Amino acid sequence: MESINEVILHAAGQWWIYPILLVFFFIDGFAMVAPSETLIVALAAYWRHSGEPNLWILGLTALIGAIAGDNMAYMLGRKIGTERWKWMRRPKVQKVFGWARHELDKRGAVLIFTARYIPWGRVAVNYVSGSTGFRHRTFFLLDAFACLTWVGYSLGVGLLASSFPWLHHNPLLSVVVAVVFALVLGVALDHSITLFHRWRDTVDARKAAARAAADHERELREHPHPHADDYAPREHESSTTPRE
Repeated sequence: MESINEVILHAAGQWWIYPILLVFFFIDGFAMVAPSETLIVALAAYWRHSGEPNLWILGLTALIGAIAGDNMAYMLGRKIGTERWKWMRRPKVQKVFGWARHELDKRGAVLIFTARYIPWGRVAVNYVSGSTGFRHRTFFLLDAFACLTWVGYSLGVGLLASSFPWLHHNPLLSVVVAVVFALVLGVALDHSITLFHRWRDTVDARKAAARAAADHERELREHPHPHADDYAPREHESSTTPRE
């Protein structure tokens, strides 16, 4: 265990770890791989014990990689759509794409921001944003802000989870606890975001029903429907009808 700690701590302090992380964060934006926030959490936990890696460089690396990866997915979605590759056509993946398309039509800004915190949901939202022609400049600004808060959140989780006194002399265990804590918190956050979107669906449905009822009442006031007996023949009409 001690030798594993030494190897990981040594790797965390090397310059080449940042380019590797940059590539990983970049790929995570357009491919469904392991959640990249677990790496930020783990390295933030190691930083508490060794001072490595540099948290500012780690955060900047994650931010640049995440923004670049998300925008790559946007461009791929615009160029090839959401059915070009085999993994895209899997039923579960198509279901996620369908969910993203439905939510993007209703509340694009909120979805782009919250999807950054859902590991596979963000990939689907990135592709669908491009395939549906969502304005790229708006997507870029919303995604950049979401990535910035996501990096801060991930670093905070790693630092918080590794702050327990009984972990101070075991960096590897500290990382394991931090990652497990991040995964549990991520599941809870995922469900919370899902419930939020369902609640917004309910609110939007009620508003739509209220608008439809108001429009119907206004239509009745402006254009009253004729009574049923208004279509009955009038006496003068029947008296003037020519007889055979």
